[in-house]
Amino acid sequence: MDDPAPFVRRLTLNRPEKRNALSNRLRGELFDALHAGDLDREVRVMIIRGAGPCFSAGYDLAPDPNDPLPWYTAPGDGQWPRHVVAGWFDIWDLATPVIAQVHGWCLAGGSELATACDLVYVAEDAQIGYPPVRTMSTPDMQFHPWLMGMRVAMEQMLTGDALSGADAARVGWANRAFPAADLEREVLRIAERVAAIPPDLQQLNKRSVHRAMEVMGARTAIRYGSEILALGLHQRSSKEYLRDMVNGRLGDALARRDAPFGDYGQATTADGDATATPREESAR
Repeated sequence: MDDPAPFVRRLTLNRPEKRNALSNRLRGELFDALHAGDLDREVRVMIIRGAGPCFSAGYDLAPDPNDPLPWYTAPGDGQWPRHVVAGWFDIWDLATPVIAQVHGWCLAGGSELATACDLVYVAEDAQIGYPPVRTMSTPDMQFHPWLMGMRVAMEQMLTGDALSGADAARVGWANRAFPAADLEREVLRIAERVAAIPPDLQQLNKRSVHRAMEVMGARTAIRYGSEILALGLHQRSSKEYLRDMVNGRLGDALARRDAPFGDYGQATTADGDATATPREESAR
């Protein structure tokens, strides 16, 4: 965490050796920092970025079993998607605007985190995708139709392909795309412009957009999406894939998933445990 300019708080996902995989601990630390910034009168805008080669390759597929969920969610079928969606809505509900600074891979849960931010700026060569739709389930947070439109959203759901940062800005998921070398400077420049507006007014400006989206049904549709995900995990194809993940090498299961498409990457350690690569996405 640092404050690179007056009234600007910057939070860095700092698991570069794991491609910033979103473990329970990391998510808990991130939300603690966001809540602290929201209460700090010297903070008017927050930036979330990733250390190392990418923003985030998704949820941690090899989580520490001793790390509890960072906030309570009622148990039962669909607990996981309801849990993470509640967190992403929490970012929407902050008074302080939050900016996602996206470079490299931004997959599955990583794309959900970026989506939850109020503004999204990406490197032109970033890669944004949701590969779990190929073998596991629908997304936890089903933002695609709202931010990409029906046709692009449908293509994303039916292929699991990644969009470049340039294309993500073109279809409306991101605000703008910049050359990777310019991204940090440009994001900071925009953050300073956001911070120039008094926070008592800015929180209303932010809320006005979210309320309009809610009136159109965005929040309700995304909540329904968590139930569709829960249903997806009961399908035969999903059960077979998850069984392979548990009983075999995770890398092999991911390789079989993506081999027909010739995309994403995968690696495993010598003992067969998954390393956080561009293939690291949601595990439920």
